Amino acid sequence: MLIELHIKNLALIKKADIYFKEGLSVLSGETGAGKSILIDSINLALGAKANKDIIRVGENEGFVELIFTLDEKRKEKLKAMDISFEDDILILTRKISTSRSVCRINDETVTLGKLREITDTLIDIHGQHEHQSLLSAGNNLVLLDSFCPKELSKLKSELSNDYGELKKINQKIQEGIDERLRKREIDILDFEINEIKDAKIKENEEEELEQVFKKGKNISKINDVLVELLSELENESIGNNIRDVFDIAILDDSLNVVVSNLNTIEDLISETIHYTNRYLDSLEYNEREYDKVIERLDTIRHIKSKYSNDYHKIQELLKEKEDRLNFLKDFGEEVVLLRKSAAKFEESILERCTLISAMRKEVAVKLTKRIKEELEDLNFLGVEFEIRFTKKDKISRDGYDAVDFLISTNPGQPMKPLQMVASGGELSRIMLALKTVFASSDDIQTLIFDEIDTGISGKTAVKVGEKLMNISRGRQVLCISHLPQIAVMADQNLFISKSTDGKTTQTNIDLLDKEGKIKEIARLIGGNNLTEGVLKTAREMIQEADSRR
Repeated sequence: MLIELHIKNLALIKKADIYFKEGLSVLSGETGAGKSILIDSINLALGAKANKDIIRVGENEGFVELIFTLDEKRKEKLKAMDISFEDDILILTRKISTSRSVCRINDETVTLGKLREITDTLIDIHGQHEHQSLLSAGNNLVLLDSFCPKELSKLKSELSNDYGELKKINQKIQEGIDERLRKREIDILDFEINEIKDAKIKENEEEELEQVFKKGKNISKINDVLVELLSELENESIGNNIRDVFDIAILDDSLNVVVSNLNTIEDLISETIHYTNRYLDSLEYNEREYDKVIERLDTIRHIKSKYSNDYHKIQELLKEKEDRLNFLKDFGEEVVLLRKSAAKFEESILERCTLISAMRKEVAVKLTKRIKEELEDLNFLGVEFEIRFTKKDKISRDGYDAVDFLISTNPGQPMKPLQMVASGGELSRIMLALKTVFASSDDIQTLIFDEIDTGISGKTAVKVGEKLMNISRGRQVLCISHLPQIAVMADQNLFISKSTDGKTTQTNIDLLDKEGKIKEIARLIGGNNLTEGVLKTAREMIQEADSRR
């Protein structure tokens, strides 16, 4: 849901901070005050083409920011698109200068393409063709299926499973058909299987050999150092010096401490010589064995770098390769079984497609009638609506149906796809009718209706207001309108005005309180002359609207 809109230096807006809430928000105001700039600003933040002329006169850059709260569905979709967010909040910003445009999602700079990729999950703008989920032909089947009984979901699930299995079977058949490629793959598999088997790698073998390798690598250095140590310790001059001290110690008792320490040193030297000799005797340096360790490590590392660094994964790959090799060698017999299996799945798929199509067509008749009633309710007199079925060239997981929503808004006019409806006002009301019907199926949380009241008045305007109020329950609807019948239904009214200091002009956006709403409804009824009679009518209209909530 859109909770905040921040605009700076766009068109006549110097600075605007708008805070939205759930329900119906109606924006109204003086002619020429800049109501359309709000929609244009939102479009810019959603990735629309930027024109430098939209920057406020005298400024170098313009800025717009949208802040959304995310429900679970939106979060899952954004995660799938690798879009990061925190605290269930998504922030879209766009900065436009005379030379460049910068887009950001949660402070991370992104391309326009990336920005546009996520917008269809967040918002629908009706009255413009760019951001409308209901105008996507690929979405028609999803909407139709949402009205079908639960049996359809079960059939579609079974169809999808069969379709997946058939795809796997056909892939196996296709992989084995090219004899040259089959023989080449057999040769490769033979080589790889033998390579893995011949290596005879054991679990933890590499780690154990690493220890042997490290010791062997340093054995020469260890030997040289210890031999040098023994040479120094066994030097006769050390023993002679100690004995000389012993001889003079009888001349002075105060040298007894020195004698005691030298006795200890002599014992330590003797023990060290003994231990070092034993260690050197045990230190066998076999260059041939060491070379074998290096060769074995090279073999293990080659296998791991080629197949997997994990011992167990290598064993799994070996089993897969052996199974694949057996399949390719026995392909002639295997393909007969595969084709029989494929034929059974094809028969099952066609049967389910036929049942699904029949169910859809039955529901389409009822749905067409309901949509037509909604359109007539919005003053589309003589309107025709059709859900047209065509058979796809190839069956997919959804079946063989392709579905188009067609409409003719005037008697005698040919049926056209919804995407070809030219008038913004007509398109808004058509989308309102469809949204009314598909309210429970369409999960877009923020809807914007631009030009919704073009060419309507009286009872039709009342109907439009009621439908806008109804579809805003549990979601957010933003609407620009100059009709009191629509504005009176709002949970939140925003007033757009224009002011000037003689030098510059700017657009202001104000959230109306209860009294402000009464005055704005009165202004929409009778213009700027707010008589007591007009104000009374406005209050009565608001009371009547409140009673319908």
